[in-house]
Amino acid sequence: MDHLTPEARSANMRAVRRQDTAPEMRVRRLLHRAGYRYRLHTKALPGAPDIVFGSRRKVVFVHGCFWHGHDCRKGSLPKSRTDYWRGRIARNRARDVRAVAQLTAAGWGALVVWECEMADTDLLLARLRAFLDWPPIQTV
Repeated sequence: MDHLTPEARSANMRAVRRQDTAPEMRVRRLLHRAGYRYRLHTKALPGAPDIVFGSRRKVVFVHGCFWHGHDCRKGSLPKSRTDYWRGRIARNRARDVRAVAQLTAAGWGALVVWECEMADTDLLLARLRAFLDWPPIQTV
């Protein structure tokens, strides 16, 4: 049973952001400090990726573990209305898979960064650099 009234739960859910979330902002700041420049939420691309590197043809999705059904502690289902949440998160996951497949088919590289991966900043930056800098950009 939900401990909040329907009105309070509705207000709580309206407060959940789609863009500029705390995990997304951490990744963006980390990339900017490392010297990378990017665009945000390009709606012309499938899935409107969180971070877009147009010249590199690469995108980064920053996923919240709960909302995108990650297999970690933060990704566990609530104990109430499990059927609703299972379906909701399954639809989110299917949409994510579709977006990455469409981007890959169009020649874009896609990387998913999970909220739970934010703890080790050095490891996260190394993973981002490996993704963004490979293959090396050729200058003529």
